[in-house]
Amino acid sequence: MKQNSKAGSGASPKSRYQELKQMLEERRREIQSEVQGKIRDVRAEGTWGGKTSEVLDAGESSEADIQDDIEFALIQMKSETLNKINDALMRLEQGDYGNCFECGEEIAEKRLRALPFAVRCKDCEEARENAEQRQRQQASRRSASSLFFDM
Repeated sequence: MKQNSKAGSGASPKSRYQELKQMLEERRREIQSEVQGKIRDVRAEGTWGGKTSEVLDAGESSEADIQDDIEFALIQMKSETLNKINDALMRLEQGDYGNCFECGEEIAEKRLRALPFAVRCKDCEEARENAEQRQRQQASRRSASSLFFDM
């Protein structure tokens, strides 16, 4: 950890920029390496599970298909994370990274280390999630009550 590991701890904007850029680039390299390694494995094996030459019964085949789906979903998630990190790097270059989209305050460095593509501070993100949850609950109540009117 660096001495100025907390947002607003007196770190100069330039050093904060350098730290955030280094953190984002390191995370991007890690994920790219994981994705490229998995793709290399798939190409070498010819399938996600690596069982092209084996005869599988229905249960084994189903299990292999599920495992393939899970691995593919993980690769998709990592690719989406890479896109978000690339977006964060662009925001950093434009001077918009590390500040909350809602309130404009600096996002805590601890939060950015955990979620480097965060666009809201903890408080604003919690408020947004609570508002979304209320909307979902209201929508489900409306759809449940409309069932009675359809009869």
